[in-house]
Formats: sequence, C-alpha cells, structure tokens
Amino acid sequence: MTHRLHADDVTLRYDERTISQGLTIAIPDASFTVIVGPNACGKSTLLRALSRLLKPAKGQVILDGQSIATLPPRETARRLGLLPQSSVAPDGITVADLVARGRYPHQSFLRQWSADDEQAVMQAMEATQISALANRQVSELSGGQRQRVWIALVLAQETPILLLDEPTTFLDIAHQIELLDLLADLNRQGRTIVAVLHDLNHACRYASHMIAMRDGAVAAEGRPEEIVSEQLIDTVFGLKSMIIADPVSGTPLIVPLGQYKARD
Repeated sequence: MTHRLHADDVTLRYDERTISQGLTIAIPDASFTVIVGPNACGKSTLLRALSRLLKPAKGQVILDGQSIATLPPRETARRLGLLPQSSVAPDGITVADLVARGRYPHQSFLRQWSADDEQAVMQAMEATQISALANRQVSELSGGQRQRVWIALVLAQETPILLLDEPTTFLDIAHQIELLDLLADLNRQGRTIVAVLHDLNHACRYASHMIAMRDGAVAAEGRPEEIVSEQLIDTVFGLKSMIIADPVSGTPLIVPLGQYKARD
C-alpha cells in the first residue's frame, strides 16, 4: 500500500495548547478515508495540518516524498484540494466566478484561461447541481446552496487528493447522500478522498478506510467492518450502542441505545 500523503510524528498546537502529540497518520492512495471522533478531538486540526494550513510544532507532513512545507503553494494546490469547515466569499461575487477560482493554481503568466478551465468549471457546477445558480451572488444563497458552491470550487481544482472538513454541513439528507455518492464516484475514478464526517453510519457506508480519533490520538484505523464495534463506539464517543449490518450496504450500522423505551 502506498501513501502519497502522510504525517510523521507530528505535534499540533494552537499557541500553547497542544491538540495532538506524536501523531502518525498515513492516507492510503486512492482510498475514501473518513475521519471520525467526538467534538474537539483533533479531526479538523489534523486536516489543517495535512493541507499545510497548520504547521506542525514537531514532525512533518509529507506529500509525494517531500515535506509539504517546502513545496510552493501553487504546486501544493495542484496536487491537493481543501474544503475547510467554514469559508467566506468576497462581497458581490457570483457563483460562476467563485467556482472559477478553483482554476487559479493552473494559471500562470504563460497559461491564461482556457477551454479546459471553462469545461472544468462547468462540470463541477453540473456535478453539484448549481448550474442554474451560476449568475446569482453567493451572498443570496441558502446555507446548503453555498456549501455546494464551495464543493464545486474544490472539484474545479481537479486535484488527485481532496480534503473535506464536514462537507455535508448545511445539506439536507437528500443532498448529503448525493454529495457522498459524488465523492464515491470520484474515488472510484482514482482520486484520494479524505473527509471529516459526523454521521457515523454515513462514514461506515462510504469509507474504504476509517480513522477514529479521541483526545488528539488515533483510537483505531482500518476498514469500517474491521474496526467498528460496540466497544470502540463506547470508548471513542462514550455511547452505548448495538452494531447491526446495514440492510443496503452490509456495512456496520450503529444503533444508539440511549434512554430509549419502547412505546406501549
């Protein structure tokens, strides 16, 4: 198994607050890797480090055999696309213009806007079902529509590795499944997908590789059917549950027990 992207013995901090220490993570090439864990366990911090938005206090993130910190930003952006947890669009920008910004890493003094760029933008908007919104201002859109615009921007970047931090935020259940199906299709075409997801059952259904985190460390990793158990869910989330087979996919389906009592 090869790993174009990995973190070696990294310590991640915000000012004096340590989030993770001695963390080593390898993202399998061409995998659909999903990172799960409770709030404030270090999932988003890890994604920021993998995308070079956060410089490790110790250790390094490696992309294609080089420390990601030494790569030119434009070169990194041609290999790796990131959808952060929250993004702010410039005032007055239209949907089409914002999605077109995903093509900036491919531009240079000698290579200006081309038919390939136009096609990439159109395909990204079609894939996220926002073509009809192309001339609307982003500020006029609903939260779910804006989220799909940001996803289209990352898709237009056409990178072999995609990092997405809670990409289903603001999306209703139908659009959540459509987005995850789209990411699964991209993965089948050879792209490496890394996503932070809160919905454990979505994670189990779509992930080919799962990383479960708690308190800044890896509690377990591997295929969902190999690592997801009632004990793991209790250890990582403090939740009592029952694990059954998903009747559609056959993957683990987590049924929380909680305080439920059968109705009379």
